[in-house]
Amino acid sequence: MKAIDKNIRNNNNIFSRVMIKLSGEALLGNKEFGIDSEIVDKITSDIVSLSKTNTEICIVVGGGNIFRGVAGASQGIERGTADSMGMLATVINAMAIQNSIERQNVNSRVLSAVPMQTVCEPFIRRRAIRHLEKGRIVIFAGGTGNPYFTTDTAAALRAAEMNCSVLMKGTKVDGVYDSDPIKYKNAKKYDKITYSKVLSDNLEIMDASAISLARDNNIPIIVFSINRKNALSSIIDGKGIKTLISS
Repeated sequence: MKAIDKNIRNNNNIFSRVMIKLSGEALLGNKEFGIDSEIVDKITSDIVSLSKTNTEICIVVGGGNIFRGVAGASQGIERGTADSMGMLATVINAMAIQNSIERQNVNSRVLSAVPMQTVCEPFIRRRAIRHLEKGRIVIFAGGTGNPYFTTDTAAALRAAEMNCSVLMKGTKVDGVYDSDPIKYKNAKKYDKITYSKVLSDNLEIMDASAISLARDNNIPIIVFSINRKNALSSIIDGKGIKTLISS
């Protein structure tokens, strides 16, 4: 796995093209619902700094801060409908992220798997790649466009389609643990772990389909805390606290 640490960096010691997965909850801040603009600006400031190092950036964002499909289904909403509602929530978050990025004078585009041309572009793979080549940050919304698939799976799918060198998942915790570190103080943190170990031990840092997609396409996953100051920059510099999931 040391080889992977080296291979996912280019000659300038930075990642060439990355997929950043943000949970909707990461945008909450201290709120119970919705979007905390200060938190969004903090996250996007780190992303913009990374984009200025010749790194091409893709982002997939969840919608759990507004509506979570699984939770809606548990309340009696038909699952397909609930998941569609969750997809719309990701579009709202993507637009908030885009607005924050562009206020920092960096171009970005929102591409949605659920077509809604009046507010954003539809997802077309070649168009997305062209945006990246032009130096634009590309934000993928609408999940996969299908019910029953999480935005983690969408992130792994888009990472494969965009030929990303790594998938970076920003969460509330600073890596992968053998149990919930919030509930259990003696939870063990992994610095490195294999895809197979994550799947066999049912470590719920990402859903199984996302892990399998990343494994099948040889895309390493870095799990880190998005709440830390300069979290992305620290990871790129090799100093950040993280867990590397690879083969």
